[in-house]
Amino acid sequence: MIHDSEKSRVVLLVGTRKGLFRATSGLGRREWRLDRPYLAGYELYHACFDRRDVTTAYAAANHAVWGVHVHRSTDGGRTWELLPGAPHYPPAEDAPSLKAIWYLAPGHASAPEMLYAGIEPAGLFVSRNRGASWQSVAGLNRHPTRHTWQPAKGGLALHSIYIDPRDARRVYAAVSAGGVYRSDDGCASWKPVNRGIRADYLPDPSPESGHCVHRIVLHPARPDRLYQQSHTGTYRTDDRGENWIEITDGLPSDFGYAVATDPNDADTVFIVPEESSHIRTTVGGAITVYRSRNAGGDWQPLTRGLPRENAYVTVLREAIDTDGLDPCGVYFGTSSGHLFASRDGGESWKIIAGFLPRILCVEAAVIGG
Repeated sequence: MIHDSEKSRVVLLVGTRKGLFRATSGLGRREWRLDRPYLAGYELYHACFDRRDVTTAYAAANHAVWGVHVHRSTDGGRTWELLPGAPHYPPAEDAPSLKAIWYLAPGHASAPEMLYAGIEPAGLFVSRNRGASWQSVAGLNRHPTRHTWQPAKGGLALHSIYIDPRDARRVYAAVSAGGVYRSDDGCASWKPVNRGIRADYLPDPSPESGHCVHRIVLHPARPDRLYQQSHTGTYRTDDRGENWIEITDGLPSDFGYAVATDPNDADTVFIVPEESSHIRTTVGGAITVYRSRNAGGDWQPLTRGLPRENAYVTVLREAIDTDGLDPCGVYFGTSSGHLFASRDGGESWKIIAGFLPRILCVEAAVIGG
């Protein structure tokens, strides 16, 4: 078990429908300790560490009675404070009221106070004072293609916000269902970047916008490369979204939510396919993580230690993450409340927590040292 006196540790923030859990381990990642739930009773759609100062973390907490809030921790997730503001459209804009915060993203290293939020109804908001107050990003929220955005099964929400580590002015965001958008001028203007993504469910199978994108991830060491899990397949771009290449071939399904990369290797990507848009559970009732080590050229099923039958669960878009150690640790949580970990890049798995509430997000970080 981990002790606070150790210099470095791996910390997982695990958001569920009933609160936020914190799991900790030493760098060997052999034994884990799970803390009591924080923010008990809230739905935690997303929780993230601030990579500019990894002891700082943010959590998007939604409650049917008490509303939608942002919380901040400055001690690696041990304690949390409620921030005074929440991102929302002003009443004058005649937009629906804030339903949920789907995503939080700390800004570029050059802007230590900046924080982004993606909300439902779909919108991008920015804070320049660490979440104390928020402003609407009008260039995207009033985009000429907004009329093509439609609610997906989970609602009409904005998620998957990424800032290019080389250029603070380049920002990505995804809308379900709306597509992937990129700004190259600090969020003043936005361009839909969906060329190559199939949209078989629309009258035009190759529209400029309107796509049901489930998740995008930007690789921190190669920021021109992003991976995408869409409603209709798995994709990769090597040119900042200008062109997407489908890499679904070799996977048992073109549907799923969860995708993650090895921060040390832009060619290594992990996917959890699901049966179809109808059942939306693991293929064949067997939990399988697929790994590619050549950027989606081919895929290897990783199953050692995972349930192989009667495991009809879902792994949601934010419910998988990696730690960036060598070998890479991979972590994911399921709709059944089971948290799995691999300390060898997916070669083998163990359950480190079971029977939690439905897991909505998992975030990993190495703290200390």
